[in-house]
Amino acid sequence: MASGKVTEFNLPTSGGGNFKLSAHKGDIVVLYFYPKDSTPGCTTEGIDFAALHDEFGKANAIIVGVSRDSVKSHDCFCAKHGFPFVLISDAEETLCTQFDVIHQKNMYGKQVRGIVRSTFVIGVAGELAQCGAASKYRGTRGQCWSLLKRSASVNAVECARAFQRNVVSAVRHLPTTSE
Repeated sequence: MASGKVTEFNLPTSGGGNFKLSAHKGDIVVLYFYPKDSTPGCTTEGIDFAALHDEFGKANAIIVGVSRDSVKSHDCFCAKHGFPFVLISDAEETLCTQFDVIHQKNMYGKQVRGIVRSTFVIGVAGELAQCGAASKYRGTRGQCWSLLKRSASVNAVECARAFQRNVVSAVRHLPTTSE
């Protein structure tokens, strides 16, 4: 998905709610896509995001996970690991398609269609930057990405690979109000 305005979406989440993008205008949304609840890599990734939850909050950013799992599966996953953020259930692959994260992957020598682990930042004005895609979770602090620069002319954010810890620093440099 190229940089630009993100199309509105409204999907069910863990906890019985819905996540509607327009309801979070004025917030920076860190949207991370992961393949499946309760798998080792996805669990580690979720725990790492949870560990940084307060730091993201101080930077006016919210974390939201997305997979094709059901709300019931998400509820169990959140309860088991105490995630302080919601997980979107994208069973119909609406959001996955919008962000172009569904691809053929090689799993144990077999081609399967699935989510490619990816993270995006949506700025307060609804602008988007793809922040990284990694075929495997590599640990330490999450996906590899950092803020490279902010384009003042379009209020967009460009991101590339680095350690997840840098996201907090990067998010702090985004404007906290719509321009």
